Amino acid sequence: MGVLSGNPKNEPLHYGEVFSLWSYLTVAKGNHASYQTLINHAGDKGLKKLLEESIQGIEQESKEIEEILKLSGVSLPPTPPERAVANTEDIPVGARVNDPEIGATLSVNIAQGLVACSQAMGQATREDIALLFGRFHMNKAQLGARTLRLNKDKGWLVTPPLHHENKE
Repeated sequence: MGVLSGNPKNEPLHYGEVFSLWSYLTVAKGNHASYQTLINHAGDKGLKKLLEESIQGIEQESKEIEEILKLSGVSLPPTPPERAVANTEDIPVGARVNDPEIGATLSVNIAQGLVACSQAMGQATREDIALLFGRFHMNKAQLGARTLRLNKDKGWLVTPPLHHENKE
């Protein structure tokens, strides 16, 4: 029996898996703080709901990753402090992040998360790590679809030039 056989949780993480878990957690913690701040700026109820769902997802993912890293003896990245709750109307208009900007930021972060999950799945040798990132990927894809729908419905989606075939 080899080192990478049996219960995956008893197998050591390789350096790529550690880096994927650690860097994913670092970005998740940063996004958590950012989304808490952006909720204060958001005016649209649907957008606030997506941000809240994102925060809940981040908290669940972070908990699972932290457990794996701790069991493997890996130090955790620093956690930014919780952000204060503010009333949107108290933020001056010129200092407020607009809903279309928040929607675009959320979309970009989801897209980057999908790429990170795919890379982590591809380099994993432990099945539990590959499946973990596969589940994160699926959840992000679903959140991304809802975010895309909101951005389209609200008219916030900025598309690149659309290609129309010339029929001359």
